[in-house]
Amino acid sequence: VKKEVGDVSILVNNAGIVTGKTFIDSPDSLVEKSMEVNIMAHFWTYKAFLPAMMASNHGHLVSIASAAGIIGVNCLSDYCASKFAAIGFAESVDLEMRVLGKTGIKTTIVCPYFINTGMFDGCKSKWPRLLPELEPEFVAEKIMTAIRRDQEILLLPRILYFLLFLKHLLPVKLTVLFSDYFGNLQIMDSFKGRVKKD
Repeated sequence: VKKEVGDVSILVNNAGIVTGKTFIDSPDSLVEKSMEVNIMAHFWTYKAFLPAMMASNHGHLVSIASAAGIIGVNCLSDYCASKFAAIGFAESVDLEMRVLGKTGIKTTIVCPYFINTGMFDGCKSKWPRLLPELEPEFVAEKIMTAIRRDQEILLLPRILYFLLFLKHLLPVKLTVLFSDYFGNLQIMDSFKGRVKKD
């Protein structure tokens, strides 16, 4: 991309894959692939495009993580680990840019609930009015607005801000009870995932 397009002013890391099995049942090759796609790709794209942004002190780094990057989800251990890593990586690089005085380089971390792309087909929200499956166009519009406003973190839907607050406030046992109430413990029970095309 750098050869064909040159330097970019907005870098969006959006690639993602999901295994959808318990940790013990996840083949090693799929766990490694999840990490390569969901977090290692962030390292390599930043290495490729961040130096030019730093030289001009201008750019925007957008990390499409997940709500599963802020709270663990049953049967998504490798996915959650990679998304937690994506958030930590983006936050750390943001701090590095601030310390270096590169205030023209902005960061937006996006943590959506399930998006209707086929990746999480079969998963159903226990409370679809509170935690609806999001439409890609809606999410894209919210991301563009967040970039224009230099918003540092975007959680979708908005109730995730409240749930994240509760996670950090409540004891673990109570957090697990809330997680169960919201259907987080069984959300992957009907997971099918994207159907492979011939």
